[in-house]
Amino acid sequence: MEKTIDPKYYELMCRLQETDFVLIELTLYLDTHPDDMKAIQQFNHMAMLRQQIAYDFEQQFGPLLQFGHSFSRYPWDWINDPWPWQV
Repeated sequence: MEKTIDPKYYELMCRLQETDFVLIELTLYLDTHPDDMKAIQQFNHMAMLRQQIAYDFEQQFGPLLQFGHSFSRYPWDWINDPWPWQV
């Protein structure tokens, strides 16, 4: 029997992936343009946005990362699927 996943799971995961993409692109840009203040401000804004999205995701669906990068609720919820890389 296939497990149904809350559509909000996919919405937040998609927003995380989009935000991560922007952060990667800004990182690459800033590696070659380290004095671009607007890009640094945009990077910092996106980093804060990513933290908020990740927090929202973890509050609803459990940890995104392991080894101390995310907190766990009770009971231990790292074993709940789907895991973030399975989506």
